[in-house]
Amino acid sequence: MRRQLQTLFQRKFKIGLFFLLLLAFLMHLAMDLALPSTHRSCSCDQKAAKALGIPAGSRLVAGPKKLSLRILQDFSGSNGSLEKSSHPQGVGPQVKDGDRGIQHQHEDLNPGGTKGSKLAALFEHPLYKIPIPEVTDRDKLFVVNPMEKFSLRSSGSDEWVSNSKAEMVLPTGKTAYDTYPAWLKFHVGINRYELYPRQNPLTPALIEDLATLKIVSSVQKSGGTQLKLIMMFPNYGQALFKPMKQTRDQETPVDFFYFSDFERHNAEIAAFHLDRILDFRRIPPVSGRLVNITQEIRDITTDKKLAKTFFISPAGNVCFYGECSYYCSTEHALCGKPDQLEGSMAALLPDKTLAKRRSWRSPWRRSYHKSKKAEWELNPNYCAQVKETPPYNRGHRLLDLIDMTVLDFLMGNMDRHHYETFEKFGNDTFLLHLDNGRGFGTHSHDEMSILAPLQQCCRIKKSTYLRLQLLATEPYRLSDVLREALASDRLAPILAEPHLWALDRRLAKVLAAVGKCLAKAGQEQDVVVDDAARPREREKRTPA
Repeated sequence: MRRQLQTLFQRKFKIGLFFLLLLAFLMHLAMDLALPSTHRSCSCDQKAAKALGIPAGSRLVAGPKKLSLRILQDFSGSNGSLEKSSHPQGVGPQVKDGDRGIQHQHEDLNPGGTKGSKLAALFEHPLYKIPIPEVTDRDKLFVVNPMEKFSLRSSGSDEWVSNSKAEMVLPTGKTAYDTYPAWLKFHVGINRYELYPRQNPLTPALIEDLATLKIVSSVQKSGGTQLKLIMMFPNYGQALFKPMKQTRDQETPVDFFYFSDFERHNAEIAAFHLDRILDFRRIPPVSGRLVNITQEIRDITTDKKLAKTFFISPAGNVCFYGECSYYCSTEHALCGKPDQLEGSMAALLPDKTLAKRRSWRSPWRRSYHKSKKAEWELNPNYCAQVKETPPYNRGHRLLDLIDMTVLDFLMGNMDRHHYETFEKFGNDTFLLHLDNGRGFGTHSHDEMSILAPLQQCCRIKKSTYLRLQLLATEPYRLSDVLREALASDRLAPILAEPHLWALDRRLAKVLAAVGKCLAKAGQEQDVVVDDAARPREREKRTPA
């Protein structure tokens, strides 16, 4: 009897609760229908609008769903939006002035869009649209005869040159240019005026190849002070691999001489992008890459000397050290985690047997001695001698060297003892900015002696000076555009923030040095040289 009463009570309780909830729902519905439409919006929308600084009568307050949709679109990874996809180009929904500020605010924060990209805006600036002279056959490094095949044989004589014994053939006229691998297009495209063109889709394609193509061969680069490897890809392309030796936040020890400093893989990556931002375009493309020491070096190397240096550390990591002048020992071994190792992959220039290059000793070379100083460090009028010495007594060679000086000072590179040019173009061509691994070592110190060529000669190209001034302004701030450029690399972040901040500080010092020269000279044309004329016309002028 008692059990039947309990069951009956439970049923009545459930039925009563159901009717109570139904009654509450009907009352809420009736109250909602009875209220005017103008009072339906939640007060929280008004408070949120007030916090965002949106006027009370704005359409953004009346349409919170539309605002939410816009925010989702602006911060999505896609450049497209739902609203854009439903309207033809140029016939999208109209935005009132009150909404435009909010819309622009979101666009500026969008890392995927071009409107908020300082780097894209920089490359669209007129200073980055200045055309180069017309390129004739004599201005090309290679004039490809469609009826002739070329054999690329290695010389093994230079860090930036292939040292493989493999042989490959350039496509003949029967093969379309589009079928060339990216590295071959890069070689064929080199001319008297530039290593690669601005805004060229080939450059990102080559960088992608450097970062992703299968590595089929790894051998040690002969010579040099520190360990470097030459790696080959299935399409016969090759790259110079510099392994990671320091973490991003480490600085060069204060007791190190410049000639015993580490070569940093991230410095090579950052130097390429900085060189491109300065519009020099004199460093071959470089990409970061995470390499498997076991599968992509040890197991495939044919270098017996390199193979002997592999071992397993007490922590169980795969390590090796190779053979070189500095830091090639068990104590300075390169170890993976457990076999993954960061490094920079730089595209190699054409073999010297095909495109000879001349090496030039820099007039402002350091002594590379622990106590001795070079002549330029003791003689403040040293530049007067340089101006009278070929090839600096005519043409734009001295101005090109000062361009390189600006690049080195910005990244803190004291190790510029030589530079190279392509022999085919004589003295009327650009300088190759190679071997930048000793840059970005110290962010807390600015080595003013690197600027000696600029300070002593008081000469700079007008185009370089104008771009430096542009990069010192807020819309194109140098640290911001380089940070954005480096973010595209697979090993990002490439530089620690203090190194980026140091760039802005050093840029101000470069401009201050030019300012002192202008104040001393009196006339701007005595310091800032107009380089808009054709190079062959400039060659007739002297820099004195």
